Amino acid sequence: MTNCEEILINVTPQETRVAIVENGSLQEVSIERRRNLGIVGNIYKGKVNRVLPGMEAAFVDIGLERSGFLHVSDFDLGRGDDETEENVSLPPINELLHEGQSILVQVVKDPIGTKGARLTTSISVPSRYLVYMPNASMIGISVKIEEDEERERLRCLLSDCMTENRTGGCIVRTAAEGVEDEELNRDIKFLCTLWDSLQEQAKTAKPGTVLHEDLPLAIRTLRDMVTHETDVVKIDSRETYQKMKKFAQKYIPDLPAQIEHYPGDRPLFDLYNIDDEIQRALGRKVDLKSGGYLIIDQTEAMTTIDINTGAFVGHHNLEETIFKTNMEASQAIARQLRLRNLGGIIIIDFIDMVLEDHKRQVLKSLEKYLDKDHAKTQVCDVSPLGLVEMTRKRTRESLEHVLCEPCVTCGGRGTHKTVETVCYEIFRELLREARVYDEAQQLLVMANQDVIDTLLDEEATSLAELETFINIPVKLQVESYYTQENYDVVPV
Repeated sequence: MTNCEEILINVTPQETRVAIVENGSLQEVSIERRRNLGIVGNIYKGKVNRVLPGMEAAFVDIGLERSGFLHVSDFDLGRGDDETEENVSLPPINELLHEGQSILVQVVKDPIGTKGARLTTSISVPSRYLVYMPNASMIGISVKIEEDEERERLRCLLSDCMTENRTGGCIVRTAAEGVEDEELNRDIKFLCTLWDSLQEQAKTAKPGTVLHEDLPLAIRTLRDMVTHETDVVKIDSRETYQKMKKFAQKYIPDLPAQIEHYPGDRPLFDLYNIDDEIQRALGRKVDLKSGGYLIIDQTEAMTTIDINTGAFVGHHNLEETIFKTNMEASQAIARQLRLRNLGGIIIIDFIDMVLEDHKRQVLKSLEKYLDKDHAKTQVCDVSPLGLVEMTRKRTRESLEHVLCEPCVTCGGRGTHKTVETVCYEIFRELLREARVYDEAQQLLVMANQDVIDTLLDEEATSLAELETFINIPVKLQVESYYTQENYDVVPV
């Protein structure tokens, strides 16, 4: 079966949402809100405000609400090609840093919960095909480029190119496979010029200054997510579409996917039922086609996934039923990890299997479906208790943490949507209703007190702009018995 991949981008003044759809099924969602932009990849001139010898770490002020965290293992020690953390002796943190010291750092993990950003001094600057590491000396090739001849071509090309331009190292990204020498040469020269500019800025910048910000989500998607399997990228904003076209023409002239502007009246995400899929991804229970189901629980320490046979009874015996449920669950789990952006430690409680061959097949199936994941994963063998321990690299908040917050009603045991999320849902519903009832004299929004207060305060400008755009007056009405997630939009 030929894989069909589409990337859908929904843009509003408040947020940008990206959905990756494979063969009609939503696989991945990324959300970037104007008020809470991610900072992974940003480079700062920081100031060490506390050194912790006992933790072999330091807190670095980078101008944010919470100081960033820098561990000694993330300190650039100028390793050579054959050096790793295992064979390099790490000096104590207080021999590397002192309080008040200025230092150039890069964010590798966004602030999550009460934790500040995770930092590194091993700076890297990415482009479409390469990641330039000015303080390293290695040439690395993506493991997804499998042909030995192509790997050798890329390695030789980059080695020669780096010798001509300067010192430093590079990692060749998957997108570079088959790319002409001239394109790669242009890429590395661009990155070297960018690094020179950053160093010049750093000389005069004050501590806490951001020297380099990563691209906005829509443009970053072109750079990082589009592969040879991507058929089309659809954007519902003409302005963003034009920016993406210009970026592609300048930096990715051989972009394998077609970039299209979607001008339709029906919301782009509605065509693919994306919002319904997102809603389901916020629930604990995931139904399997066989009648079985998953229960996914996300905590601060880890995520647990429990598999149950449910209504599935099989046709022959219990072992067959268990095996088929576990096989189906392995595919569903790989999809849910991407869709929910779950990271860190993940414990999967497969239904106990008797046959060792069944255990091997289930594990192999899980690894197969995880191969398409953009995040790095590591899977351990099935334990004697039938558990599979795995990790998935976490750089940004999970989908639940982006869209939801702890519920005060249930004492923090669950979550509900933030006021901001509900307001943006109301904006989208107003657009839908305006298109369906274009002769309506007025649109009435009935919602919780906190939601109405936000629409009249922080989101008043956005609401006014939307009202002008749809050319229909919007009236707001508080319903005291509505919960924070409840609202209605009624044409009057």
